[in-house]
Amino acid sequence: EVGAEKIRMHYVEEGPADGPVILLLHGEPSWSYLYRKMIPILADAGYRTLAPDLVGFGKSDKPSEQSDYTYARHLAWLGDWIHQLDLQNIILFCQDWGGLLGLRILAAEPERFQKIVVANTALPTGNVAMPPAFTDWVNFSKNAPEFHISQIIDRATVSTLSPEVLRAYDAPFPDDTFKAGARIFPSLVPASTDDPEALNNQKAWGVLSTLNLPMLTLFSDTDPITNGVEKVFQQIVPGTKGQAHSIIEQGGHFLQEDKGEEIADKMLQWLS
Repeated sequence: EVGAEKIRMHYVEEGPADGPVILLLHGEPSWSYLYRKMIPILADAGYRTLAPDLVGFGKSDKPSEQSDYTYARHLAWLGDWIHQLDLQNIILFCQDWGGLLGLRILAAEPERFQKIVVANTALPTGNVAMPPAFTDWVNFSKNAPEFHISQIIDRATVSTLSPEVLRAYDAPFPDDTFKAGARIFPSLVPASTDDPEALNNQKAWGVLSTLNLPMLTLFSDTDPITNGVEKVFQQIVPGTKGQAHSIIEQGGHFLQEDKGEEIADKMLQWLS
């Protein structure tokens, strides 16, 4: 809810209703469309495949004020959606903000999950200084007179996106009044220990450091934002030991866009 207003979350669901659950979580500033190459492969393999649009993105509701969005509120919205569908034994795939949200929910309710794939994501605690590129990105997203969603995604892929795909990424955002959630998201990343969620992320790492659930890292080779973060997961999370970790070659930040089919195949190999 925002005030007394109910918020609607849209999601894609494919595959058998009684299949094992795969949950695909997107980040900034994409939506479930990012998973269109992976969903059919996973669904055809017998998995109940779910890809929600975070509030402010895709076909979900988009509160119009930047102040409507907080990290805690995003966690509440996504957690409420998971509870309403009562998802159990979840196989989680999370990228970008999908990890900042999904890994927090995992730490809060590990009994709902069975396996985790982390891809080009992190769980920042504010202890490590963010690179200047990140600070620039925060300022740009909040204040730039023009904020072209499709251009942002296109710049963060290795492949060149077709006009049709660019239009699809822009479609949920007809004008700037729809972009409050997309514009504020980078500012919600805990960049210092003063951030209200920095300590909660630190506590979540405490849980992850005891977690024996199998965890696979599939990071790409050309993402300047999360490059090397896979090693942090591999050092801290016991469930990463002995897993078939990969670096996805020729993959940008949005590796699902560049190498979706390859990632889905690697997931299925690992799951079997």
